[in-house]
Parts: sequence; structure tokens; C-alpha cells
Amino acid sequence: MKDLLPDLCDHYEDEVRWLPLAHRDFGGKSVFYGEVVTLRCFEDNSLVRDILNEDGTGKVLVIDGHGSLNKALLGDQLALLAIKNQWEGIVVNGAVRDVVALSEMALGVKAIATCPFKTEKRQTGDRNVTLTVAHTLVYPGDILYADPNGILLSKEPLDLSVL
Repeated sequence: MKDLLPDLCDHYEDEVRWLPLAHRDFGGKSVFYGEVVTLRCFEDNSLVRDILNEDGTGKVLVIDGHGSLNKALLGDQLALLAIKNQWEGIVVNGAVRDVVALSEMALGVKAIATCPFKTEKRQTGDRNVTLTVAHTLVYPGDILYADPNGILLSKEPLDLSVL
């Protein structure tokens, strides 16, 4: 399933929402999907570590960093934690770092850009809240589908066997 999203759009056009954000692929896994866990934070990734320390089987973490490119909300150490806890992927409305290492990891990672600076650690942020990213609502529990074409969201899991 190299080009998953175009097929999903063709088959489920009325059941999916497009996240029109210019994300780039940074992880070693370019096609991933799962149930959305949301986090809103600004230049502080303390709660990212807390969430990725939990069982992520079948889940994708969507981090709304308000598009800030001043601090990286994800790096290689947090990505390793995500893999250890079986997360499918991470989408960052913001920056990531350690991109050479990320590209070699079996984890889906999409972000706007890179930044070499780490974040502050203030334990701030809002978990499991509805996010508004690029004028699109992202709800906890949505199902996110990602491939090199971008990101789609649906309220319910889609039957991929029909593709």
C-alpha cells in the first residue's frame, strides 16, 4: 500500500477529512495509521515523554506545537521510547530533531521542519483535547491515515481490504 491516501479518498471521500498541512516525512516508516491521541503544547515536550511511555499499540500521537519551529518537540530518544511502547507514528505541528536517526527508525514521523534545539521542561500542555490544526479539527479517538501524500482523518476505522 504505497499510495494509501489517494485510494482512501477515492473510496471514502465523504468519510475522511484532509489535514492540509505541509508536513514532511522524517521517520523510517512512511505509511502508518492508528487511533489519535492528542497533545497541545508549546516549546515544552515534557508531556510527550509521559504519553510515549504508555502502551501505544495501534495509536498515533498528534502534537500541536502551534507550528513553532524554535524548539524540537521530538528527537531520537523520544522516538526510541515510542518504538519500545509500540506507537504507530507521531505527527508534529512543529519541529523535530535528530532526523538522520529518525529516518532509520521503524516509526512514522511527520513534522513541519527541523530544529536542533531541545525544549523547555515545564510539564505544560493539554492532553486529549480537540486540536485545530490548519483549520482542521483533530479529535482524540479519530483514526489517522498517513503516507507520503499527507494525512487523512476519519471518525471511524476504514476498511482497508476494499482498496
